Amino acid sequence: MSGAAAEIVFDRVTKRYPGRAEAAVSDLSLTVPAGEICCLVGPSGAGKTTAMKLVNRLIDFEEGDITIGGESVRSLDLTELRRGIGYVIQQVGLFPHMTVAENISTVPRLRGWEKGRTRLRVDELLDLVDLPAEDYRARFPSQLSGGERQRVGLARALAADPPAMLMDEPFGALDPITRARLQHELLRIQGAVRKTIIFVTHDIDEAILLADRIAILREGGVLAQYDTPARILEHPADDFVERFIGSDRGIKLLSLRRLDELELAPLDGAIDLRASGDTTMRDALSQMITHGSRSLVVVDSEGQPRGVVTLDALAALAE
Repeated sequence: MSGAAAEIVFDRVTKRYPGRAEAAVSDLSLTVPAGEICCLVGPSGAGKTTAMKLVNRLIDFEEGDITIGGESVRSLDLTELRRGIGYVIQQVGLFPHMTVAENISTVPRLRGWEKGRTRLRVDELLDLVDLPAEDYRARFPSQLSGGERQRVGLARALAADPPAMLMDEPFGALDPITRARLQHELLRIQGAVRKTIIFVTHDIDEAILLADRIAILREGGVLAQYDTPARILEHPADDFVERFIGSDRGIKLLSLRRLDELELAPLDGAIDLRASGDTTMRDALSQMITHGSRSLVVVDSEGQPRGVVTLDALAALAE
């Protein structure tokens, strides 16, 4: 498996561990369209990581099926299945005795790629993850920061151009600033490569930022709701989902909307605070509160005023 993104389908999948009365994943059915990011979220014991590991059969399942691009994961050779799916974990797992280039080229080397092709791919991916190849290819993991190691891990997962990727809380061990930076880097990279990604996180805000679709699991691996972030925030399926996404779901919803979507009031008088039209409404609201301003000028790409948004208008949208 390699190349174009592939649809991933869970069809009534159940996983039970010996000695446990309750299933870890129970009758799970959902479809992740090709080229989209699906975030699996839920409380501890909801089977998020188990469900993800069923895809590359790091954990096997008893009932149902999972297909990638229409092929059952059970019909594929186990080694080829795992080599054909990118895998990124929180601990990164780089080989300490190998250089950055050698780490990234692990799967291409195992798949018999020619050396010249592999070298070009390594350099291409290092540039993609914003680690210039000439500066980083010969370094060892011990010479990298946590954020740099995670970028190398992402490059390694992309090395053989897999149709799908699994990411298990990859940014969970990073400091907030590095984590935020890598979240936006992942979105930038996804815009370039368009892979099908299953991303496990315990952080609903991270899921809202990254996901095209969110699967919220309750204990026992039961699917509570599967939908776009906006629809989950606007229409939680039940009390469990509403509690899980938090009482500030109106504010969270503003993070999905941008000032460009608003009908702006005309500019009347001098207002110092400004923001571009692609600023999220949540960020604009935060700016106004931080600066003690009740209004903000929305400017175009050349910095020219387009109109005004008020604190009251954004607060009303968050209710």
